[in-house]
Amino acid sequence: MHQTTFTHPSKIQRSWYQTSAKGQVLGRLAARAATALMGRNKADWTPHVDNGDFVVITECDAIEVTGNKLETHIYRFHSGYFGGLTLMPLGKLKEKHPERVIELAVKRMLPKTVQGKAMIKRLKVYKGATHPHVGAKPAKLP
Repeated sequence: MHQTTFTHPSKIQRSWYQTSAKGQVLGRLAARAATALMGRNKADWTPHVDNGDFVVITECDAIEVTGNKLETHIYRFHSGYFGGLTLMPLGKLKEKHPERVIELAVKRMLPKTVQGKAMIKRLKVYKGATHPHVGAKPAKLP
């Protein structure tokens, strides 16, 4: 009989990954980023321990979407006040805030828990090709 091993929070090694969104499909890139943020790509993944890595995504304004989602995919935002509903198509959100498109796609793939809130803080999205995390020497996103 084998003993199940669990990762202890003090033994977590966080890596840095970087990728460019240029020419990549939104959903597939978001799924790869969410997997790395959760730590599901590691051999020592443990469900109740947040052992995910940092993910840096550059050139978010060049992300691709398939079909006619730019016009038909609608984002809903609500201020909390009466009549505070804002509907925005993906195309308009992409031209106004391109980094928010990727952030929302990844956030909605993460767990809706305290751990999920900690995971999304390790996602860094930038509009241009440069980013301030070169000192961390990020590897290519798997």
